[in-house]
Amino acid sequence: MAEEKEKLIPRLRRKYPWFDHLIRANDAFTERYGNHYAAAITYFSVLSLFPLLMVGFSVASRVLAGNQAALDQLKDGITKNAPAGLGDFLNQIVETALQAGTGTGIFGLVLALYSGIGWMTNLRDALTAQWGQEKKDLPLVPTMLKDLLALAGLAVALVVSFGLSAVGGGVGKLLLELVGLADQGWALLVLKVATTLLSLGASVLVFLWVIARLPRERVGLRSAVKGAIMAAIGFEVLKQVTTIYLGFVSTSPSTVLFGPILGLLFFANLVSRFLLFVTAWTATAQENLVRRIAPPPPVVIQPNVEVRRGAGLGAAAGAFGVGAMLGWLGRRRR
Repeated sequence: MAEEKEKLIPRLRRKYPWFDHLIRANDAFTERYGNHYAAAITYFSVLSLFPLLMVGFSVASRVLAGNQAALDQLKDGITKNAPAGLGDFLNQIVETALQAGTGTGIFGLVLALYSGIGWMTNLRDALTAQWGQEKKDLPLVPTMLKDLLALAGLAVALVVSFGLSAVGGGVGKLLLELVGLADQGWALLVLKVATTLLSLGASVLVFLWVIARLPRERVGLRSAVKGAIMAAIGFEVLKQVTTIYLGFVSTSPSTVLFGPILGLLFFANLVSRFLLFVTAWTATAQENLVRRIAPPPPVVIQPNVEVRRGAGLGAAAGAFGVGAMLGWLGRRRR
């Protein structure tokens, strides 16, 4: 049975290029410690979620002071992009952050910087490894500053994505009310499809930036487009999987208290593994494979030593000369 399986997989790889690509991606993901990096990303994701939201909404409350509608749209964008079971949990964190306002203090800022930079450092190192790039010894301070800038850039990209998702739905409903189609089922269906496509497009842009720009050595955006589309679609699927998981967890009285935390860990780990696998899948595409020419084998110099048995030509000549001399001396004595 094992021999048939060994023969079947190579045959399938030769027959189906997409299957061969998946096998290459899985091998690269495993060899480049994808599961270990995903565990590190999950840890720092959960650790940094609350302080980052606290600082982020403290800044947003000052920037958008007096514009409660914009804050509500941003909050709705975050909760709607999370799995159904985690929406209320994240909403509580966001409400706490908004109530704290500028009261987060220096401790909260330091905690957010520590956890956020740790999360970004592990994320960038993981993406770098999945692209097959060599890990280099980098100076500490410049690297931390670059990771901090990358964290800020990712935060801006996420805010834009959440904002587009929330504003798209709100603007669509307003337009339907203006044209008198708010009660029409087909119009609501079209709005739902348009909002989903808008949210999906925003997610594609975020994942495109993550896959192509967060590795230590940037890669081409063109080669990462397919991976970003795959990641955005998979992200929506993982949200549904997490929703089903939280539904099972919520039915147990012993896990109701820890359900949101378990769900957050489960969701963060799923997304981390999937993102790294998609990156490995992108890196192992035919156009991204680096063709290496194997160096010739090392040259081994072995001196050819010839060992002859018996007397050589010189020894024979010497022996002949000695024999002739002894014969001549013998004749003189006579």
